[in-house]
Amino acid sequence: MNATTADLRRWLTGSLQRLCACETTSGQEDAGKPELRTLLLALGAKVIEQPVAEGRTNVLALWGNPRVLFSTHLDTVPPYLPPRLEGEVFLGRGTCDAKGQIAAQLGAIRTLLAEGHEHLAWLGVVGEETDSAGASAALGLAGRLRELRVLVNGEPTDLKLATGQRGAQHLRLHCRGRAAHSGSPELGHDATWPLLDWLQRLREQPRPVDSALGPEVWNLGLLRAGEALNSVPASAEARIMARTLPDSTFVVEARRLAPPEGSVALTLDEAPDRYPEIPGFDYAAMPFGSDAPTLRALVPDRTVVLAGPGSIRVAHTLEERLTLADLEEGVELNRRLALHFLGD
Repeated sequence: MNATTADLRRWLTGSLQRLCACETTSGQEDAGKPELRTLLLALGAKVIEQPVAEGRTNVLALWGNPRVLFSTHLDTVPPYLPPRLEGEVFLGRGTCDAKGQIAAQLGAIRTLLAEGHEHLAWLGVVGEETDSAGASAALGLAGRLRELRVLVNGEPTDLKLATGQRGAQHLRLHCRGRAAHSGSPELGHDATWPLLDWLQRLREQPRPVDSALGPEVWNLGLLRAGEALNSVPASAEARIMARTLPDSTFVVEARRLAPPEGSVALTLDEAPDRYPEIPGFDYAAMPFGSDAPTLRALVPDRTVVLAGPGSIRVAHTLEERLTLADLEEGVELNRRLALHFLGD
């Protein structure tokens, strides 16, 4: 191992551990701002803070007039898991989603600056795990980023570039009934059974598959019915999240299969997004969503890359982790992407 590699390893290890030591669950992202600001200033960045809400601030760092913008999110999901290092494996909340992305992106910027490159920027946004308020607010920074050629959005993609991401739909399926005493159920109308039958009909419908985005899938996240054990439920509700493909018919099918006492409310509808191919990089479909569809509006021609080290399979789990080797490969992946769009 040469001196440059050893120095980068020390920097990455210390930076990721300090970032993960800050509890930045969605809504309290500013708890990590002092450490982040210290890292950015040590790299010679011009730091701009964009307040989004109380205790929630987007952070933009500039090195010259940027052509390449790296971005990821500052918030993590609960519960907070303190960082620990076991050998060369980082464990704890945020290690891959997404403080490992911060370390990999800033590590790439650190390397590029040492090689004499500039025209770089980094953006950390709040709320990706909940309301994406930071990504929406960040569009107000476009005036500082007029010459961007690409946005590289960091998420755990196993070091592959995402082909795009599926859309997201939230549906509320509701069935109405008539309450009655549980000893005389024939006097009421149980709203639960038609809802369960409805959900089963939905489960039996084949879902389409896209060669670039993968399969259309849906998840039953919440199921609620009734008020008490000794009453026939007068109301039953299911909350569904669908990961949709272009020209999805999922909502149409949900309404077509509804029972007479059923109704459908569409409470969120985000379109699928496809990302451009870049020669020389590996690609894969990703099962998750991100802020990339919103943030790509910062780039005049909307060029975006979604990529980073780590696996989404361990993100949001009690076993969240990232190896030092993956982190180092993430630095090199981000460096190569930057050089491609800088023209070098």
